Amino acid sequence: MRRTDIDQRWQDLTVIERLVHESRTVAIVGLSADPARPSFGIAKYLVSAGLTVFPVNPALTSWQGLTAYSSLADVPAPIDIVDVFRRPEYVPAVAEEAVAAGAGALWLQLGVISPMAATIAGDAGLDVVMDRCLAVEHREVVGWS
Repeated sequence: MRRTDIDQRWQDLTVIERLVHESRTVAIVGLSADPARPSFGIAKYLVSAGLTVFPVNPALTSWQGLTAYSSLADVPAPIDIVDVFRRPEYVPAVAEEAVAAGAGALWLQLGVISPMAATIAGDAGLDVVMDRCLAVEHREVVGWS
């Protein structure tokens, strides 16, 4: 799927701005321990901006001093945003986990394009953002550097 084919409701600036302003907890699915990976840098940024980050990766037990969780079901607190760094074929299952966990939003990072996952989450009442970077949007909306 090309980026130009993305349904514009998954790129709604009003939703993006509201999520950035109101969200305090972010579960990052696919967070890597490798500092060269985008998920690592974005998680570091979100932590520095004052958000509570829950690393979700079954290959990790911790990340930068934070407890890592095998799945969204294991996260011990409410989740405002599920930020996804997984290949698109795995994202519908993540969307189902986000719904089951009672998350407020499913955010698919740049290049993570899954209309099926967006539909699963959207139909369950979650806000959905697709093919956008949470850190970039946060910086732009909040002005954090």
